[in-house]
Amino acid sequence: MTRPETDTVELCNNLALRKAARYLGATYDKALAPTGLRATQFSILQKLSTQEKVTITSLAEMIAMDRTTLATNLKPLAREGLVTVEPSPTDRRARVVTLTEDGLARMKAALPYWRTVQSRFEESYGQGEAARLRAALGGVLDTGFQPWAE
Repeated sequence: MTRPETDTVELCNNLALRKAARYLGATYDKALAPTGLRATQFSILQKLSTQEKVTITSLAEMIAMDRTTLATNLKPLAREGLVTVEPSPTDRRARVVTLTEDGLARMKAALPYWRTVQSRFEESYGQGEAARLRAALGGVLDTGFQPWAE
């Protein structure tokens, strides 16, 4: 068996990003556990709290997630009554997501947990470094790839 060169693995941007994402994601999941939300669910509720109503397609674009994965993530939130997902009144093919009052209350209840872990990360990593990290990761979204294009 021919093994790949070590530098191929060590230089893999995808692996480095996924390792960091799993590490940080698990940290946020653990912090948010008392609220019954996972980090992805919290992010969805937080984004919805800034919107009146939004289609699944638009929400997926806002959080850089494919529509199918987003729809899967919305199902438990809808079962718990934290969001509603209904056909659009103007386009029956589109589905509109709305944050419910219970969803807003749960997101607000989770905010102190999120703020605590956010602060801990910034204290450990550095506030300036964290800001640069967010900017760099935002730049990744502008590289021109179209991972969910049909």
